[in-house]
Amino acid sequence: MVKSSLSTSLHIMALLAIYTEGWRTSTKIAASININPVLVRQELRKLKNAGLIESKEGKHGGVRLAKSAQNILLSDIFEVVKEKKHVLDFRSDSPSKSCRVGNKINSVLDNLYNDIDVAVIEKLQDITLESFKNNF
Repeated sequence: MVKSSLSTSLHIMALLAIYTEGWRTSTKIAASININPVLVRQELRKLKNAGLIESKEGKHGGVRLAKSAQNILLSDIFEVVKEKKHVLDFRSDSPSKSCRVGNKINSVLDNLYNDIDVAVIEKLQDITLESFKNNF
């Protein structure tokens, strides 16, 4: 779900922006978030694939920002977490095609959800990771 992944990824990125010395392990990050390190590693994989963080394996390994927090926008993080989904989600069951509303609800919601996604991205484009981390 986008909302929990976004809060997890923002927490991770804020930690990395604050603690710039050395490498942070998924275990240390998970302790701060109070979740299982496996969940942290899932988010780290996405952030690494997007080029926002880099990783180093081994005893003294971990993750760190791949670029300055000043050059990372919260919209960049949101896009990674969002993937191709909407911020809001559709019901998992299919609506009735014989119903006037059910027949069109998903296409109408898709248009609305696209507008919501754009509004969220526009808001987050105004906030750098650097300014976000300064709240802590």
